[in-house]
Amino acid sequence: MFCFQCEQTAGCKACTGKAGVCGKTADNALLQDALTGALIDLAKSNPARSPALDRKIIEGLFTTVTNVNFSDEAVSAAAAGIHAEINGASTAYDMSGLWNAPDDIRSLKALVLFGIRGMAAYAYHALVLGYTDEEVTGYFYKALAAIGDSTLGQDALVQLVLETGKVNFKCMELLDRANTEAFGTPVPTRVAQTMEPGPSIVVSGHDLRDLKLLLEQTAGKGVNIYTHGEMLPAHAYPELKKYPHLKGNFGTAWQNQQKEFADVPAAFLFTTNCLMPPKESYLDRVFTTAVVGYPGLVPIGEDKDFTPVIEKALALGGYAGPHTIAGINGGGSVMTGFGHGAVLSIADKVIDAVKSGAIKHFFLVGGCDGARPGRNYFTEFVEQTPKDTIILTLACGKYRFNDLDLGEIGGLPRILDMGQCNDAYSAIRVALALAEAFDCGVNELPLTLILSWYEQKAVSILLTLLYLGIKNIHLGPTLPAFVSPNILNFLVKNFGITPTTTAAEDMKRILK
Repeated sequence: MFCFQCEQTAGCKACTGKAGVCGKTADNALLQDALTGALIDLAKSNPARSPALDRKIIEGLFTTVTNVNFSDEAVSAAAAGIHAEINGASTAYDMSGLWNAPDDIRSLKALVLFGIRGMAAYAYHALVLGYTDEEVTGYFYKALAAIGDSTLGQDALVQLVLETGKVNFKCMELLDRANTEAFGTPVPTRVAQTMEPGPSIVVSGHDLRDLKLLLEQTAGKGVNIYTHGEMLPAHAYPELKKYPHLKGNFGTAWQNQQKEFADVPAAFLFTTNCLMPPKESYLDRVFTTAVVGYPGLVPIGEDKDFTPVIEKALALGGYAGPHTIAGINGGGSVMTGFGHGAVLSIADKVIDAVKSGAIKHFFLVGGCDGARPGRNYFTEFVEQTPKDTIILTLACGKYRFNDLDLGEIGGLPRILDMGQCNDAYSAIRVALALAEAFDCGVNELPLTLILSWYEQKAVSILLTLLYLGIKNIHLGPTLPAFVSPNILNFLVKNFGITPTTTAAEDMKRILK
């Protein structure tokens, strides 16, 4: 196998042995390459588009995102479905042609490929809510065909990288509209991290539609629903929070699930990526939806009948008394719901606080969490932020610090959780609004971005920031293995991307 798409890739170089660090086998990695090759072949064949084919493209890319599908059978079936669209062809673009390409070409094409994989996840969540965009969907075909084009040089690929960021911005905007129109505008909400007695289902991932359907099917059945990981922001949506059996949040970020889920008398439902290979102690109580898969787990079909999950929860019975898994820093509850709708509704107060000096700086500290040593950097960084600063955050990286009590500024909590990773759109909207209010560019604002990354959705967000011309991004805990030295130099020179060092050193340099 050869895989270097995630932050934890072996030796910060590539996973090349019998299994990846994420847990997928070499066979599964090769099958995912074959699926990607089939997608490239399909795009190059200039097929007749249809909603059904568009969905196959999106689902095929989503399937190859890290920690989504570990099932050889499911990945093979997805590839077969793509082959069927190319007159039944069983051969596909050989991905070794990409992995063995000259370093800089490989690096740029990898940025595009991993970027559209992340974007496909966002496009899928919008699609299941009935929202599509022709530019977004059409770009998957264009980008895939370009990845398979051996004639493209570096200049053309650099432009393609930035175009990926541009289209992903539109995709995040589409998903934001889909979520808010379906579930309402998020409102600031405090969420308990204690499980109440009785049958329970813990829902992980990002798919709010799946959560809504589960809440409907469990209403009145005595089953409590809890969120996990990136599903935490669901508590802030009016159409979800109205269900009284949506009780709270369980656990912290995705990489802790093998420890936190052990022997818990609850059913677990994974709606998107962030699935780790389940341990025997809870293997029998994990269910998956959509393109998520793992050998031995029970998938919920397209009919979204969650009866098996509900029956498992009822059979397990749940805890006899209250059970709390505190945050990393010991906190028993967390806040969420500070999307662009909530923040911009009080924009005048925020602007006045900046003008008066009550707020001197904004930090966006967000992105993916992970298990590699060194991620305590993000906890330490937030702990060291001055009391006259605001911390915007999003995605599961926030679990490193979202249970800290850092106080308030003018009634506004100093830590503002803006939502899931796709809600980087909210942070961008707020930054653009502040820039407009102060008649300056975003790069002139008292705003610093401290980003953690793990998988491909973080790549797509980074490309969006580059497209928007946002500079001086601090990126960690390591730099992507797929970025070659020359391309890294290009990013540093043109966008000021800076590797994180230590929290104290970075803080001193930023505030200087």
